[in-house]
Amino acid sequence: MNIILEKIKTTIKKEIEEFEKQFQNIIQSNNISVIDKITHYILHRKGKLIRPIFVFLIAKMLGKIEKKTYHTACLIELIHTATLVHDDVIDNSFLRRGSFSINAIWKNKIAVLIGDYLLSKSLLIATNNNYYDLLKIICKTIRDMSKGELLQIEKSKKLNITEKIYNQIIYHKTASLIATSCEAGARSVNTDEETALKMRKFGIFTGIAFQIKDDLFDYEEKNVKITGKPVGIDLREKKITLPLIHTIQKASKKDQKHILNYIKHYDEKKRHQIISYVKKYGGLEYATQKMIKFRDNALKILELYPEGVMKEALKIMVNFIIERNQ
Repeated sequence: MNIILEKIKTTIKKEIEEFEKQFQNIIQSNNISVIDKITHYILHRKGKLIRPIFVFLIAKMLGKIEKKTYHTACLIELIHTATLVHDDVIDNSFLRRGSFSINAIWKNKIAVLIGDYLLSKSLLIATNNNYYDLLKIICKTIRDMSKGELLQIEKSKKLNITEKIYNQIIYHKTASLIATSCEAGARSVNTDEETALKMRKFGIFTGIAFQIKDDLFDYEEKNVKITGKPVGIDLREKKITLPLIHTIQKASKKDQKHILNYIKHYDEKKRHQIISYVKKYGGLEYATQKMIKFRDNALKILELYPEGVMKEALKIMVNFIIERNQ
């Protein structure tokens, strides 16, 4: 599946190479060894760069790449990296992308501070370059992501998440940053307000589809080396996601009681029992259908724009989001 992503990257090869140089320069402190050790570790275990890819593809579809576009991509990736570091602390997770997480090696205190350091770097890019339009968007995004995490924690304690609340959580947690990547990419090439907001809507639909796909991984019996995420981690954290929400809604009263009891007293054996209920009541199929619907809504927005290499790459990117295996 990464072959598809590499093919997409060939359309913005020069931009990605320049982005990686700038990102490496920005992320390092150059005078505090612990920061430089950790940022070196992060740089050598980089992810798929999905958000910077959206920034560049949308910017090139709508206009000419500017200095601001590179700054935007770096700013977005800094926020994303910071939130991953913080997420691993929140989830007490010791694996990230198949390697040890920052908190697993340097412990929680340093991991939290590194996350804060990366967030401050992102804000400085905006303020140092007078990108006040971007500053407003990213501050709202950081707020939304925090709200999403807090809402999920609150609802997980009560095990009473509805599909409506789930959609709010995944918009705030995941889709908001992808939406901001798309909107900011458009704004970096000085597009009009209507176009920028359409790109944001495109990003919302894509981001929701992305998170549903991530949630489906929790129910798939795949090797951790493939997904980079231990199976059942959401269930262990009592995070009720779409496959399980649908299952609880459709289950008989007796089965509902069993499922909720298994979640409250979770262990490895109960994980298999929960998954069997999810399969019995079509939870995976339902979540997949919803994911495809959001994918289709994203593609409809792209149809408003002329055909071209960047538009085609964006279409492939959206499909990659729901077809990836990690």
